[in-house]
Amino acid sequence: MTRKKIDLHGVLLVDKPAGMTSNRVLQQLKHHLGARKAGHTGALDPLATGVLPICFGEATKFSQFLLDADKAYETRAALGARTDTADADGVVTAEASIPALTDEQIGAVLAEQFSGQIEQVPPQYSALKHEGQPLYKLAREGKPVPVKRRTVTLHESRLLARGEDWLDLYLHCSKGTYVRSFVEDLAQALGTLAHVSRLRRVRHGRFGIAETTPLEELLATPADTLQTRLLPLDTCVAELPQCLLDAEQYRRVRHGNPVAVTGSAGLVRIRYGDHFLGLGEISAEGTLKSRRLVNTDLLE
Repeated sequence: MTRKKIDLHGVLLVDKPAGMTSNRVLQQLKHHLGARKAGHTGALDPLATGVLPICFGEATKFSQFLLDADKAYETRAALGARTDTADADGVVTAEASIPALTDEQIGAVLAEQFSGQIEQVPPQYSALKHEGQPLYKLAREGKPVPVKRRTVTLHESRLLARGEDWLDLYLHCSKGTYVRSFVEDLAQALGTLAHVSRLRRVRHGRFGIAETTPLEELLATPADTLQTRLLPLDTCVAELPQCLLDAEQYRRVRHGNPVAVTGSAGLVRIRYGDHFLGLGEISAEGTLKSRRLVNTDLLE
């Protein structure tokens, strides 16, 4: 007998395991909880582990804010070989000798070439699309296409540790940054080749790895208990200021009408009592207009 799906609203912070797609993580949790609707906030490669926020129900309306957030990674660059996927899941396509390197040399290259705004070319094996087709699908079919360079921001890149044929690196970067491309480009700047052999997302927006729970533990938790551990609906936008409404303002806003409020111009979280209503924008004249509201029937 098929279990009836239920409406759940909130966010779970998952420590994704290696060897699994982000969508598989999503589907397992969605099935375990019996949730009607869910979505993740930025895919991790199958090889990668770490912070993966999963949004349920009305929280998916605000997941774009986490998609757009900065992220931080710890990665191991395996030196001396390039693969077709730019990580250890791929096939080696070229090899190169590894020059003698010093911490000072590596640090100087990171500071000079991998700091601030840079340009990088995303890997052929990525979810970016060309004429509606994912690049990874075209690559698997032997139909690689030119990939445009893109501008990303590296807030911090530093060496954590190293061995004869590997470098452990920390990278704090903007959305859209490909760690695999960063590792390949760094290796080229150091006079060799490399691919990612380990990747862990340690921060996603304001959420750190210490705030996550391993997927295995979540799936072992009874569904009714796990439902109580969902973070609030406005978790994805918690950094925005609040705008508190009175009963009349709430009535007008839920029907799409602007209201006069006090507060600084810009995006705000709209609240009525204990309830999160969604996002609004305050104009320079002090008028609040709704931008993205939750289903207010949930508040009844």
